[in-house]
Amino acid sequence: MQTYRTDDLVEHRGVSGQPYLEFQRSADLSTGLYVLPAGGLDHQQPHTEDEVYVAIAGRGTITVGDEEAPVGPGSVVFVPAGMPHRFHDIAEELRLLVVFGPAEGSRAGL
Repeated sequence: MQTYRTDDLVEHRGVSGQPYLEFQRSADLSTGLYVLPAGGLDHQQPHTEDEVYVAIAGRGTITVGDEEAPVGPGSVVFVPAGMPHRFHDIAEELRLLVVFGPAEGSRAGL
């Protein structure tokens, strides 16, 4: 069993200086914390795996394909593999739990 505390993950991600911290990986699943500052830009590209975002703090908007929705604590967003998506209009630092299935990048060469 592996257990994690959100506050520890936020601290570790902050020390890394990167917006994304992967903290769990197996062949079929990977999990990370993605943080975007207020007014920040999301430069990610579509992924080769399905993805779920769970907002744990902050406020912003996500566009997935041609659909747009507000995102805040408790929001859950599914993004299918290959679908263009990005967060924008980030009003408060956005902290997102990210789950990839299978693990992020595992389909990249297929």
